[in-house]
Amino acid sequence: MSLGIVALCLAVVIFIYFYNNPLQHGPWFLSRRFINWFPLGMTYAFLYMGRYNLTVAKNSLGTLMSNEDFGLIFAVGTGVYAFSFLVNGPLVDRIGGKKGILIAAVGSSLANLALGAVTYLVLTGQWKVPLLWVFAPLYGLNMYFQSYGAVSIIKVKANWFHVRERGVFGAIFGTLISFGVYFAFDWGNQIIQMTKANPTGELSYLHRTLQWLFVTPGSNIDATWGVFLLPSFILLVWAALDAWLIKETPEDAGFPYLDTHDASSGEMHLQFSTLDLLKKVFLSPVMLMLGAVELTSGMLRNGIMQWYTVFAKQVPQKGGEFFTENWGLLLCIFGIVGGFAGGMISDKFFQSRRGPPAAIFSAFMVMLAATMAMTLKTNPVVVGISALLIVAAVTGVHSLMSGTAAADFGGRKATATASGIVDGCVYLGSSIQSLLVGYLTTNTAWGWHWWPLVLLPAAFLGGIMAWRIWHELPAATKKYIAENETAKT
Repeated sequence: MSLGIVALCLAVVIFIYFYNNPLQHGPWFLSRRFINWFPLGMTYAFLYMGRYNLTVAKNSLGTLMSNEDFGLIFAVGTGVYAFSFLVNGPLVDRIGGKKGILIAAVGSSLANLALGAVTYLVLTGQWKVPLLWVFAPLYGLNMYFQSYGAVSIIKVKANWFHVRERGVFGAIFGTLISFGVYFAFDWGNQIIQMTKANPTGELSYLHRTLQWLFVTPGSNIDATWGVFLLPSFILLVWAALDAWLIKETPEDAGFPYLDTHDASSGEMHLQFSTLDLLKKVFLSPVMLMLGAVELTSGMLRNGIMQWYTVFAKQVPQKGGEFFTENWGLLLCIFGIVGGFAGGMISDKFFQSRRGPPAAIFSAFMVMLAATMAMTLKTNPVVVGISALLIVAAVTGVHSLMSGTAAADFGGRKATATASGIVDGCVYLGSSIQSLLVGYLTTNTAWGWHWWPLVLLPAAFLGGIMAWRIWHELPAATKKYIAENETAKT
């Protein structure tokens, strides 16, 4: 059932992509662009599966990984992810998004293979070491390669999508993220269940296949390592498809040059050094504001996705079981709604300005975090609904800031650097909340009450920063809009 719903959502997204054509591209251009972004996007979605499988595995590892250990491992990974962009962003701007996504997929595949091997050795008693000390560096390595993913997909997107189309692509980007979250949590949990050592009832073909692949015959040890190994294999398949299908620019696919009217319009002939690219970000007040908004959105986004299932495991949600049983699917649906809401609001009502919907969504999240704080131990249904609505709102903010605004203001020449550093702020925020929530829920009397209280000020500060860029647009976009308004009159 859940797979059918996700497939329906994907069909709707594809329909909207072909229906939304403000620049009146020809049918072959639309089709070839779809052939470009679909495998690129699905690779990114499965990168998410190979990222949040740590969260899924945490509940199955029991006492081998405490809340504080989990918070520290996740913080190391997100910290590495955040600072990697200082190197990876300029690198992808030079080598291109196609090579970048191949590095991401192959590198993350190998890192997940190592995580699976360590899990196997520890659970089978062949290696007696604390998981924290091995998982932290390996998860950090995984997240280093993961950091190539977002900048690569946005780099290629910047060449193929005009600024006036990028709000909707931002929604598609948010949808791909949502699919990845679904793969991570729902498929990940299914892998955990299907690789238990002593299954009960009649086994499906898939269940028998996973038992054959991962479970040692006659063993009483659950094959939790499968949740790392399966994404590793899947990523290699998508890497092969990417190498075959992706074209870096429309010109590479035989189309005429496309001026996207972003910040690089008129500068495509220039060559920028790594220092030049970094200056375009760190000396731009608008880019710094985008990074500040994304730092707060990272606290909220991973503050919900990372901790809700852990919270529900430790504080039973009587009456709210529906949320935990369908968490991945619900994250997917609400993420898609939030991504499309943000993109459509930006392009249709605010002339492709990204600040207004981000500010509106941030104000919404302030109210939702406050609601969670007031009902955390008394109303599981309200807590679950509030958490999902935060996911919808923060996906809208994230897809607009990292997936769209950073490319708009960075321009095609600096897309990877700009979007990478802005996206890095997401994971810097995630690292901060991971340390705070992991420590506070483990070592203080208030315990889980700290969880929404850490998220509340982040939503408020994000709204203030988004409000400050309410009217911002790249100069080339303003000129394009003005010329089109004049032509209409």
